[in-house]
Amino acid sequence: MPYLGEEIKKLGFGLMRLPMKEDKIDVEQTKVMVDHFLEAGFTYFDTAWAYAGSEDAIRQALVERYPREKFQLATKNAAWINCKTREDAIQQFETSLKQTGAGYFDFYLLHNLGETRTKAFDDFNMWSWIQEKKQEGKIKHIGFSFHSTPEELEEILKKHPEMEFVQLQINYADWENPAIKSRECYEVARKYGKPVIIMEPVKGGMLANPPEQVAEVFKKANPDASLASWAIKFAASLDGIITVLSGMSNIEQMDDNISYMKDFTKLSDEEEETIKEAQKVLNTIPLIPCTTCNYCAKVCPMHIGISGSFTAMNYLTLYKDMAAAKHQEQWLVGGHGLKKASECIKCGQCEKACPQHIEIRKELERVAQALENE
Repeated sequence: MPYLGEEIKKLGFGLMRLPMKEDKIDVEQTKVMVDHFLEAGFTYFDTAWAYAGSEDAIRQALVERYPREKFQLATKNAAWINCKTREDAIQQFETSLKQTGAGYFDFYLLHNLGETRTKAFDDFNMWSWIQEKKQEGKIKHIGFSFHSTPEELEEILKKHPEMEFVQLQINYADWENPAIKSRECYEVARKYGKPVIIMEPVKGGMLANPPEQVAEVFKKANPDASLASWAIKFAASLDGIITVLSGMSNIEQMDDNISYMKDFTKLSDEEEETIKEAQKVLNTIPLIPCTTCNYCAKVCPMHIGISGSFTAMNYLTLYKDMAAAKHQEQWLVGGHGLKKASECIKCGQCEKACPQHIEIRKELERVAQALENE
């Protein structure tokens, strides 16, 4: 079923993790992947002003080599990054046009709304600006990407019914994750009739190598299917989906994705039961039971990033990926101006406020030892 008047296959090429060579994007390898992707009948490419080198690479690999009507190109505006004026924010769009050479964008997104970041788009009135660009023909479809709570998503959609679509982080691991609430955010988008573009279906690659107990569930159900295929098909089987973005970094990943997405069929009832079983197994892995209610944060005299520290630690427990865990800590703690776990003074006020009765002081000590002592 086409959404927004366009027939787009359910696999989109996410351009945040392009192949690298000597610390630069490997444009020649990207050309090979672009050719392969288009030959298989896929047409949707997703980049962003904030993805270093990506817009320039896709100009060389795609825009300069194919007729403009043969593909859809999406990019994004991050008005909350180093923008002091509305003109600074608008300049990102002009830079994107120049770097991609695309002439216009099929999909243009206000990038990563939620929390304090939404304020920049409000302050610079980017909402009216993006509509003007649509009227001028420089943008075909307007929307936004979002990383925050379902309540905040609903607030934005109420205020801005003109937005045509939403891009959300959705995967089977985060479907009921209290820190991300994929299902609830998806349901809010559908409640307001917005089709969804899915990002992070494989959770930054981590669901291509899930915990061993989870991998066993999938291998038992279908020994020949890749672990990533379960994640992408879960996302693509949801209703109201425009496309599912996969951040492919090499031709092998692309071949795997194309093998089950070229003639995509939704998960069968049996496959859905397998996903549910995998989710159950995932939920048995002992994690810090933080629901990110942040009552602890309201009483912490040191302004420790407690919930962010726990999310990072849970990443490490689940996926044994130290780089991903540290990235989470950097974003959720340092990126929000909060202090690290090691700066806890063990006053205990947080534990009195915690509805989950977490031994917060003990867990923060564990976080500090795991993530800060390297």
